[in-house]
Amino acid sequence: MTNDETTIEQEPAVEPSRSLVIPRLPDDALILLPVRNMVLFPNMLVPVGVGRAKSILAARQAVQHEQPMGVLLQRDAAVEDPGAEDLHTVGAVANVMRFVNGREGHHHLVLQGVERFRVTEFLEGYPFLVGRVERIAEYQPEGPEIDARMLALRDKALEALELLPQAPQELAGALTSIKEPGVLADSVAGYLDLGSEERQELLETFDIETRLERVLSLVDYRVEVLKLSQKISERTHETMSERQREALLREQLRSIQEELGESDEKGEEIRELEQRIDDAQMPEEVDKQARKELRRLERMPEGAGEYSMLRTYLDWLLELPWSLERNEDIDIDRAREILDADHYGLEPVKRRILEHLAVRKLNPEGRSPILCFVGPPGVGKTSLGQSIARATGRDFMRASLGGVHDEAEIRGHRRTYLGALPGKIIQSIHKAGSRNPVLMLDEMDKLGGGIQGDPSAALLEVLDPAQNGTFQDNYLGVPFDLTGVFFIATANVPDQIPGPLRDRMEMIEIPGYTQEEKVEIARRYLLDRQRAGAGLTAEQLEVTDAAMHRIVAEYTREAGCRQLERELGAVARHFAVRIADGSLERARVDAGDIADILGAPRFEGEVAMRTSVPGVATGLAWTPVGGDILFIEANRSQGSGRLVLTGQLGDVMKESAQTALSLIKARADQLDLDISSLQSDDVHVHVPAGAIPKDGPSAGVAMYSALVSLLTGRCIREDVAMTGEITLRGLVLPVGGIKEKVLAARRAGIHTVLLPARNRKDYEDIPESAREDMTFHWIEHVEEATEIALRAAETDTAAAAG
Repeated sequence: MTNDETTIEQEPAVEPSRSLVIPRLPDDALILLPVRNMVLFPNMLVPVGVGRAKSILAARQAVQHEQPMGVLLQRDAAVEDPGAEDLHTVGAVANVMRFVNGREGHHHLVLQGVERFRVTEFLEGYPFLVGRVERIAEYQPEGPEIDARMLALRDKALEALELLPQAPQELAGALTSIKEPGVLADSVAGYLDLGSEERQELLETFDIETRLERVLSLVDYRVEVLKLSQKISERTHETMSERQREALLREQLRSIQEELGESDEKGEEIRELEQRIDDAQMPEEVDKQARKELRRLERMPEGAGEYSMLRTYLDWLLELPWSLERNEDIDIDRAREILDADHYGLEPVKRRILEHLAVRKLNPEGRSPILCFVGPPGVGKTSLGQSIARATGRDFMRASLGGVHDEAEIRGHRRTYLGALPGKIIQSIHKAGSRNPVLMLDEMDKLGGGIQGDPSAALLEVLDPAQNGTFQDNYLGVPFDLTGVFFIATANVPDQIPGPLRDRMEMIEIPGYTQEEKVEIARRYLLDRQRAGAGLTAEQLEVTDAAMHRIVAEYTREAGCRQLERELGAVARHFAVRIADGSLERARVDAGDIADILGAPRFEGEVAMRTSVPGVATGLAWTPVGGDILFIEANRSQGSGRLVLTGQLGDVMKESAQTALSLIKARADQLDLDISSLQSDDVHVHVPAGAIPKDGPSAGVAMYSALVSLLTGRCIREDVAMTGEITLRGLVLPVGGIKEKVLAARRAGIHTVLLPARNRKDYEDIPESAREDMTFHWIEHVEEATEIALRAAETDTAAAAG
């Protein structure tokens, strides 16, 4: 064996039971030790763990021959057997101060950095990495700029050490004693918690001035991070300490109470409320208010009068659905099926509801209008709201506003009052259990007002989509978001809703039903409901269509179907008695049986009797419960030429009578009337059903025709009814409620209707069945009405003679 070769016992993990012959290293070569995620700086003393076979062999060789090693950083820490291309070329020469054998092939070295080096060539033929190196001699620059940078770096480093919780005290003294700028930069960089790539960059920075500036910037950044971290830690520690202190005190208080035999029911109640606040997911403002009131409750004795009030307030806050929503699933086809199944007819109304739902589906965040269903009682306004709720998968709630005259009923009472509660809006949402129910505001036209305020004014914010996102109930004292609520309003008379409130809603007219529609509704819905209410089945009780027609015509006179349902209920109960006592097994009700069950007919055609004498005309009127016929009776007697009006007529209706009489006087020549008789006789106009107030201009044509009939002695045809406002020029002006009035005439057996020509646009609203079996005359002047309605003179004379 020559002097250029060395024999070393192989580590058992490499190749047991044989020796390796290692060539002698050139003078400018070093044994290289690749390391992961660690950079060794000159003058640093660090422990290094080795576990790879080549690294262990290289360490043993360096220890046995007292040779230094070159420590190089791997470019990729995941490489198990790094080669020349896997290593940085700049590292630190290190002396092996200690080699410690470990278990299972893991050993530890204590290395001390000496100086920088650069690998110029990797050598082959060795069982470990060896390379020719160029040692980098470090010069020591001098001058005031270097001294200033050293001073700044030392101060920042000492500041960083003060902020580090586990920094050794000796390190501060070591940094203070360093006089060489390069050594100071390397020492600070070595102890600073930097990434391996940043450390390698500093190791490869040979210029001392540049290295000092780079290390100073890194230390300055680290100091700022440590300061922020310390502040955050202190705040967290203070918070945790306060909570721990509170928890400890509560636990001690609980133990003391247990020892004294006292119960901590109030403490349990407070803890329960606190947990409910945590689970409620309330908005930040509401959560803050709830916790504030909880602290007040905690400090308050249970016997205090305000304790129960405060507890009730917290219960209201916690039970409201601040975040709970029902998933809205709008299926237009399903909604159409539900509306058709629940309601017969009402096609325009259903079409508008489907349009509304379609817009909500395509634009859920849009501000949709507030729908207001307007129509007489019993036409299905409330059930339409229930159908909408079922079609959208929402909860349905109804708040009746009829007779409400206190603003607090809408906005709630202030908590200072005994027995204070939230308003109807918040109460309804609370009962619904979700923040997006379908909420029906019923009887909007029957809101009152008084010294307690105007409820309709309070509803202005509720029904404005641009404002109700921050609706504030007086009782709660915090805003509640109403934008998710699907508001629906109902009313019988839209004119009685205040203008600003009416302007916030879209009016959807729901007219009365025709006789055919009522029979169909009774057959599809009402009869089954009344049979079920009486405990009967369809096999036990059958009602024919003819019987239903008779009930509708002779026992009900309404726009809706409520009275019809009551009469069907009476029929069902009549036979329920007989089936219950065993005297009857099943019944079939026909038209001829109705009088025996319900008694004599309540309504009959009296038009022919009323119009069999001159001076009687049949007018048409609109009422909140639908249309109705109105008889205008006129008579004359000796007097002083006065016009007497009776029948509880309003001012507008009285003026219509005066206008009609003035028009007749002005056209006396055309009508062949003796004007002198009108100056000596009194004319009395009476509208029967005197207990019922009546008003409006639409009886003008009927009053004119009644007076012409009286003064000419010619009767008005019994099958003719009329409506329209008149002017002093004899023009007929349009009126409202055409559909309801036509249906009322049809129910009364009238087949000819005189309507203002300017109401021709309302013809499409009249049901097709009524258009087919009725005759309509569109008049522009009152003379046209008398020409059509008055019988010929000879006919009257013949009738009188007969």
